[in-house]
Amino acid sequence: MTKIYPNASSSDEGKISGDDPVVLTVWKKSLLLNCEGFTVFDPHGNLVYRVDNYMAATKGHIILMDASGATLLTIRRKRLSLGDTWLIFDGETVEDPRFTVRKNVSLLNSRCLAHVFQKKSLPLYQIEGSYSRRCCAVYDEKRRRVAEIRQKEAAVTGVAFGKDVFRLEVQPGFDTEVAMGMVILLDQMYASGRFI
Repeated sequence: MTKIYPNASSSDEGKISGDDPVVLTVWKKSLLLNCEGFTVFDPHGNLVYRVDNYMAATKGHIILMDASGATLLTIRRKRLSLGDTWLIFDGETVEDPRFTVRKNVSLLNSRCLAHVFQKKSLPLYQIEGSYSRRCCAVYDEKRRRVAEIRQKEAAVTGVAFGKDVFRLEVQPGFDTEVAMGMVILLDQMYASGRFI
């Protein structure tokens, strides 16, 4: 049986260091029964992040946790807003959001999926591509790619993981927690089987 998490010896996955991109394997599956969410592994197969959502209890409220269950980010849908807008908070606080993420509704830029704002400024990041094909990237205000979602390729020829297992590559200097928060929001905005 093929492993979902990366092989530590695989040169394709890279290694975690200050100068190299961090490559995470994201599995759209909760480790808990009767929950929906995500399980995220580092290149050595260690659990680093998880999202476990109980259907009735978390409407519009998602928590990104570390491996031990400590809250890293709280993600909430913005009430009474035009369009699909979400707020990302540090930890368990729900005051003074770190980021606001707004789904793109403009037909002029069809490649753009969402804009990420900090306070009331111009967009700090833009997410482009196709989440349904697991082929999209996060760009900063200087058009540098800071994170990318790609389909996961199996080490064994002929084995496919499907859309529920994919790679999240995060460039040095960009927060992996924030990158994972953006994955969660893309899933809320663009996945057919939303878990809220």
